[in-house]
Amino acid sequence: MRTPIGHFDDARPAPACLDELTSPVADAVRTWRGSVPAEQILYVDTEPEWADTATFVEHYGRDLLEQSANCVVVAGKRGGEATLAACVVLSTTRVDVNNAVRRQLGARKASFAPMDTATGETGMEYGGITPLGLPGDWPVLVDAAVADLPYVLVGSGRRRGKLLVPGKAFAELPGAVVLEGLGLA
Repeated sequence: MRTPIGHFDDARPAPACLDELTSPVADAVRTWRGSVPAEQILYVDTEPEWADTATFVEHYGRDLLEQSANCVVVAGKRGGEATLAACVVLSTTRVDVNNAVRRQLGARKASFAPMDTATGETGMEYGGITPLGLPGDWPVLVDAAVADLPYVLVGSGRRRGKLLVPGKAFAELPGAVVLEGLGLA
């Protein structure tokens, strides 16, 4: 499998592109302490209208679909209390909200968070939410298939730009829990 890096001649280390990132993502890159050096997290400048995965892979190549991930914000509810969490799954799958997410959060009910909640709580743009820079008390549920890839293409916090992140780095994020079967085919 060709890594997604080969698709982008202009991929640059994210620490050199902090001005291109939203504040929470830039802070996460600036303070990164994982076993993967921050310089291995790469930023790729892309057009905002290509942010959605289907459009993005049509422009850059269908083979990127299997190396791309989506980060979605979910809300688990139990007894009037809501817990926000992020789920990172391959773009070829969908989040198992009703089973895996609900069980992991100990929630009676789980659903996708409204767009205003997702953007307001993350400080990121809809269509560009990334697991880097999320609120520190959030669970970050990562599908094992994402963590197993050499590099994963994911949002950058904005609709403009993407991050190329070594898969194993997702397992090192604050609040990360790697789960088998989080993403369903």
